[in-house]
Amino acid sequence: MQTVTVIDSHTEGEPTRVVTSGGPSLGQRPLAEKKRLLSEQHDWLRSAVILEPRGNDVLVGALLCPPDHPESVAGIIFFNNVGYLHMCGHGMIGVVKTLEFLGKIGPGVHQIDSTVGRISAELHQDGSVSIQNVASYCWQKDVNVDVPGFGVILGDISWGGNWFFLVQNSPLEVIPQNIPQLTLFTTAIRKALLAQQITGDNGMEIDHIEVFGPALFPGNDSRNFVLCPGMAYDRSPCGTGTSAKLATLAKHGKLKPGQEWMQESIIGGLFRGSYHIQDDLLIPRITGRAFITAQASLILDPDDPFKYGIPGITP
Repeated sequence: MQTVTVIDSHTEGEPTRVVTSGGPSLGQRPLAEKKRLLSEQHDWLRSAVILEPRGNDVLVGALLCPPDHPESVAGIIFFNNVGYLHMCGHGMIGVVKTLEFLGKIGPGVHQIDSTVGRISAELHQDGSVSIQNVASYCWQKDVNVDVPGFGVILGDISWGGNWFFLVQNSPLEVIPQNIPQLTLFTTAIRKALLAQQITGDNGMEIDHIEVFGPALFPGNDSRNFVLCPGMAYDRSPCGTGTSAKLATLAKHGKLKPGQEWMQESIIGGLFRGSYHIQDDLLIPRITGRAFITAQASLILDPDDPFKYGIPGITP
């Protein structure tokens, strides 16, 4: 029997599953190369951990690896139901709480390596976590995309560790009752972006769609709905999505360095975001809470026809 040990958590409602042992040996190479090797030769780990019957479309996985830099406490490769992520903000907050649970770190500032660069994370005394994300930017403002069934939709294309289309003129209210309609709407946008060859920098696919509406709780700035690459919506306010939002607000002149932005998720989770400028780069800081929910050994029975997950369910 092959086993994979994992620790589960959720960050403001969005689950993360950290693989602590049982994965393949990826050798002594940079994380970006480990990610490529994992994808090309050992994708069984992602599918076994994330897909049904052990996982679900919402779950984000994280493989704990040795770091690229000796001063970092860990390296991380993120993946989901359809592939591999450049970075994951909610997942990184979950990783920090997992490292604390394992006794590897305590309160303070720690460096964690990702496939898109080193992330600075602070575990606070109250248990919350702040991450200093990768440099983020708004690549194009006020982009029109013709979406069948919805007409011309205006938005911004921004990088926050993943590529986002941030909708400016949603015809739908961002409320939990509209989750099915918001899913159809954002899926249509993503398909229209692909069909019209609207991309991020260097032709990169825009695989996250973000819609905004008024906050439902006093004192907060906005509520969002984020469609992830596997066509599931983010239960958290989305760390990379909030980073992209901060960059977009800065580009439009609506948010100053150090000014805090309170971002609600569609289900009411909350991230506090702000940014500073370093060497002419916009560096986001995202703060949220994560909670450990399980510690388990996943069993891969060689006689189980679905030991590596059930394929073909996710669109």
